[in-house]
Amino acid sequence: MIEIVRGDITALNVDAIVNAAKERMLGGGGVDGAIHEAAGSQLYEACLAVPEVRPGVRCPTGQSRITPGFHLPARYVIHTVGPVWRGGRHGEAELLASCYQSALMLARQHHLRSVAFPAISCGVYGYPVDEAAAIAVRATSANLADFDRIVLVAFDEAVNEALCRLARSNRSDRSDRSDRSERSSRSRRANVPNGNEQNGPNDSNGSNVPNERHSNVPNVPNDPNASND
Repeated sequence: MIEIVRGDITALNVDAIVNAAKERMLGGGGVDGAIHEAAGSQLYEACLAVPEVRPGVRCPTGQSRITPGFHLPARYVIHTVGPVWRGGRHGEAELLASCYQSALMLARQHHLRSVAFPAISCGVYGYPVDEAAAIAVRATSANLADFDRIVLVAFDEAVNEALCRLARSNRSDRSDRSDRSERSSRSRRANVPNGNEQNGPNDSNGSNVPNERHSNVPNVPNDPNASND
């Protein structure tokens, strides 16, 4: 189950916290600035050492990078860059989902078991809270089996309410799908013919002795090329 909390992500005792970073990865406002402040100046130096993929870009939008956590309770910081909301027609949903997916992929690669996420892109980047929360819940729910703990951290009550509501809806949908699948499986099992009903003229031990009810039917030798299915 996803854990949803309202509070300070920098105080969480998890293997990694995720930073909603900028492409330069050199700090900023909001959760980015708070994480840099709590981790200390070594985090800035570690980010500065991350190679640029193009001038001014160390982590492109939708991707993730990892550094130590330094003075944080978390051992690692996974930096990911969320999309700026531009109306929803510029691949924002795919990029936001990729933030969660790439961050969790890095966590798996480093054998981390607990990860905490902020509400990526919901601050100054302007992503609608309900839509962003739905993506966060779906992306993390799909990876629950790989982790002991996944935490979604809300910075205000509106985000907290949206995350809680969508997490409940997601659990309900998954439960409904599971129930439908189980009913379908039971129905298929019920429709499988009983093995005795499939016995032909042969007796139950597979010999070619004719059934008494069909004694007037000549015994036909087995075709050596026939299937044994």
